[in-house]
Amino acid sequence: MPPRQDVPAAHVPVFDTYTAALERAPLDAHTRRAYAARVRSFLAWLDEATPAGVDPLTDAHGRDFAARDYRSHMKTVLKRSPATANAHLVALDHFFTHLGLGPANVGRDEPPATAPRALVPREQKRFLRAVEKRPLARDRAIGRLLVYSGLRVGELVALDVEDVPLSARKGTVIVRAGKNDDSRTVPLTDASAREAVAEWKRERAAWPGADTAALFLNQRGGRLSDRAVNLLLGDLAADADVVDDSGRPALSAHTLRHTFGTNLTRSGVDVVTVAQLMGHKRLETTRRYTLPTQADMEAAVAHLPTDE
Repeated sequence: MPPRQDVPAAHVPVFDTYTAALERAPLDAHTRRAYAARVRSFLAWLDEATPAGVDPLTDAHGRDFAARDYRSHMKTVLKRSPATANAHLVALDHFFTHLGLGPANVGRDEPPATAPRALVPREQKRFLRAVEKRPLARDRAIGRLLVYSGLRVGELVALDVEDVPLSARKGTVIVRAGKNDDSRTVPLTDASAREAVAEWKRERAAWPGADTAALFLNQRGGRLSDRAVNLLLGDLAADADVVDDSGRPALSAHTLRHTFGTNLTRSGVDVVTVAQLMGHKRLETTRRYTLPTQADMEAAVAHLPTDE
């Protein structure tokens, strides 16, 4: 959980009670950390912004006014994106519900209807070149599998050796416990991805833990963790010059999953097939990949005539 030293003294008891409740909530660790950090930021702002006599932590009307003002503060002062402001409001809904007040009555910005962030072709080429330069066959296999199978990071590290059967011309990735414990099978048609996995399987035989089921092992012979994969992707982002909007190296397994989905839809694969390959329950989720990207919209506007 985030440190509480930035929480105003008057709000430390309520913050401590909330974070203790978060530890028992049916949420994953990442969501708990995010909610705690966002509530901590809200309480720091609240200490200076709330008018005297109004207590948003005990009064529903005060709650609504504070949430609306905080939303405005995030957008106009902190220059946060609509998506970020909405994410903070979701955390505040959880916080206010914990306090017995229920979610705040505050509007949400509709996020722009654009495709999820995916690597553009030139970034994909740089990424795959960076993957090929990794000294460990394990890391080369991870990089290629993520690009050519669209796995979530949790699905990747949960793979056992027998879940990626290979032959000279075919390969398959069997996801046995995807989101909501759903299963699916993804054909591994890319020859370079199959060879990368095959090479890792040969090298894996000499690693500690070779007699265990896990496909991807750490140096101690245990199953590789989500965190280890994320660290690897951070290194690959730096090597491949894949950066976020602020110019910092940034890459996640989900970005590569979005890249997989985008490549399929832009190759003309129908959304029903893409949904099955990605393990989507709802076609609306898959249809996001048919939406324009920021680059698409910039290219469209660039076609406007100029006075030059």
